[in-house]
Amino acid sequence: MSAEDVRTGGGPARPAPDAPAAPRYTVQRLTSPGDVPPEVWDALTPADDPMWAQGVFAAMEGSAIGPDGYACLLVRRDGHPCAVLPLSAVSGLQLERVVGPQERRLLAPVARRLPRLTRVPMLFCGNFLGQGHLAGQGPLPAPVATALVREVLDFARGHRLGTVVFKDFAPEELHALRPALDEAGFFTAAGLPDTELTLGHRDFESYLGSLPAKPRRNARSKIRKFRAHQDLRIEVLEEFGPLIPAMMELYRQVMDRADQTLDVLDETFVRALADTGDVDQRLVACFEGDRLVAYLHCLFRGRGAVGTRIGLDYRLAHRARLYHNLHYAAIELAISRGCRHIRFAQTAYEPKREFGCELVEQSYAITHTRRLPRAVLRLLLPRALKAAREQALAPKS
Repeated sequence: MSAEDVRTGGGPARPAPDAPAAPRYTVQRLTSPGDVPPEVWDALTPADDPMWAQGVFAAMEGSAIGPDGYACLLVRRDGHPCAVLPLSAVSGLQLERVVGPQERRLLAPVARRLPRLTRVPMLFCGNFLGQGHLAGQGPLPAPVATALVREVLDFARGHRLGTVVFKDFAPEELHALRPALDEAGFFTAAGLPDTELTLGHRDFESYLGSLPAKPRRNARSKIRKFRAHQDLRIEVLEEFGPLIPAMMELYRQVMDRADQTLDVLDETFVRALADTGDVDQRLVACFEGDRLVAYLHCLFRGRGAVGTRIGLDYRLAHRARLYHNLHYAAIELAISRGCRHIRFAQTAYEPKREFGCELVEQSYAITHTRRLPRAVLRLLLPRALKAAREQALAPKS
């Protein structure tokens, strides 16, 4: 645990007696997001983002989803917590898991023969599984942002994590940190956008009625095709622990077809999440008789919802339109709970546009702790990320 003292404010070193004292900031390094008191965490983190529930971070720490180390920076203003930044350390990120299909083909021979060359030590700042935030009470003063970024880089160097990434931050949030990031040698690149559906409809029929004509016709057609399979039914479950092994089998089917697999969840994570009382969650589950054939795991916080991970039995996924009907059921559930929005994953953009989702722009800020690798990253990475983005957003029909 470490702390750095930063004072802000201009003027003379000894202010006049009636002048307010400059705020005193400290940046403290904690060994885990769980070290932040729950009431402080809830006060600072996004109230309507389920992926920022403290129980999600606890489940991450107890699993093997990618990171093998965690920490948290807590900023205090005059002794009172005012911002928090989680850190996730990955000692050997597999490059072939996070690039597009073309790059994966080029890397495959290297990964087989010289696997160490495709393993990159990396530090992720923000939320490894969700939208990135420097969560807190407004932008930090420039000297404090500089101290925070310096603490991030000190942590990276101390743990031999060369590449540092502020992951999936909204561009305006990175803009508030830009002077400090620029000074430290970071560059920015557009990431894959998130997908968010704005709600506020009276019921599911009102939602369908709000869609343009073609998506509305398509939705009703897909619902009819699902209902034509009389052996299929969708249930919303609050308790689903016994289903987790079947869920993981369906999830693996989806991951086997995925272009990028940065954050593959394991059974330990899903079970820890299911067992925690800190996360409001439901399983939208589709059964064929008594057999689970598809699911969408939904989390809730405040007035926000997220469909976090999906599993599908591809034996009947297409003809029964399982993907679409799971999402329709999740949308109906979120509406019934009074949610203002529901977010879905950074995949399958075409159907999500048809659901009415808007794309939420997200960016990376990236650097390396050494000068030469930093120059190489600056030269190559924005181009590769742009190509992956264009490929993901291209129409697939």
